[in-house]
Amino acid sequence: MFVEFKHSLRNYAGQIAGWGFGLALLGVLLVSVYDSFADQMDMYEQLVESFPQEFMAFFGDLGGMATPEGFVAIEFFSYMPLILGIFAIQAGSGLLARDEEEGRLDLVMAHPVSRSGLFVGRFLAFLCALAGILFIAWLGIVGPMNWSSLSLGWGEVARPFLSLYAEMALFGALGVLLSMLLPSRRLASMAAGLLLVASFFLPGFATLNENLETVARFSPLEYYQTQEAFAGLNREWLFGLLAAAAVFALLSWWRFVRRDIRVGGEGGWRLGQMIPWSSRTE
Repeated sequence: MFVEFKHSLRNYAGQIAGWGFGLALLGVLLVSVYDSFADQMDMYEQLVESFPQEFMAFFGDLGGMATPEGFVAIEFFSYMPLILGIFAIQAGSGLLARDEEEGRLDLVMAHPVSRSGLFVGRFLAFLCALAGILFIAWLGIVGPMNWSSLSLGWGEVARPFLSLYAEMALFGALGVLLSMLLPSRRLASMAAGLLLVASFFLPGFATLNENLETVARFSPLEYYQTQEAFAGLNREWLFGLLAAAAVFALLSWWRFVRRDIRVGGEGGWRLGQMIPWSSRTE
């Protein structure tokens, strides 16, 4: 397991650097424009008053941008699930399915490594890669604050990153699970992406239509903490998201250890194999 973990983490090195420094650069640009933004706060507040309610529903309290917490939350964290979700879903759906479709997974399994060891090693590598990306992005925000009037503590900035980490771990684990259930990685990533986009917009629609509030409670991004996280995290929400990610990971592991591995290419639905008590004809 440890050998597979090191090998997989090494393969993530390019993505950690690319995604991490890309988001860090975005953070640097964000902090650098805060001073000029603060000088035009009166003009901004007048602009916010003209925004329609429907627009405000999807971006939160735009008036909160008058505070450093609100500025960072809206300008960085509000849309980050959609951006970083691309990495999480692609990495999750391809954790095992990519090698399987390219005909490499059966060769890997020919080595003295158990299926459980392979799965755990690769999944832990994905979690570490995700943490590495967010750590570099965090440095991109807290580093330039030394030369800016953006007065936030390093620990305060870390809290929304923890909530973002939990969300991305959940959707990454969902991508793995769907890749074990659907015929191909392509379908798995598409389905997980659709769920991510729906989860992103559903809480906003729920603020406009109270009939959607019940449905919105099942949306993972309903429990995504941005501006409020600077004051303190809701630990029940945070650990609830991590627990859901763990459940998806366990289901993925259970499915992987009992399914047949394809030699290559995309597979079929094989619905009967997804049901433990179904009978299979040889």
